[in-house]
Amino acid sequence: MQSVGQPRVTGADEELRVLELRAAVSRLRRELAGHPAEFKDRAIAEDELGALGAMAAPGGTPEAARMRRSLLLIVGSIGSVSALASALLGVREAVDLFGDLPRPPR
Repeated sequence: MQSVGQPRVTGADEELRVLELRAAVSRLRRELAGHPAEFKDRAIAEDELGALGAMAAPGGTPEAARMRRSLLLIVGSIGSVSALASALLGVREAVDLFGDLPRPPR
């Protein structure tokens, strides 16, 4: 069900958003894999990138709430690694393409 004020998403628009998410996740995964430093929460970031990647894969189901949760965990895990900031921003922007979460009824 579409929320009031949310633009209608067509199949083509949905596919573009999914492709953007897939590309952003792939880029961050590559950059994280190539980053030489080990840090405490790296495995969390890798797991959550896997979850985002699964949602963006063919046959996956992007869920806005789950994507935002994954994004928060990734940011918390690698947000202080400045070398990954650009790729991390790309993932955030791709998740943002899926719009705001629906607001609960009043």
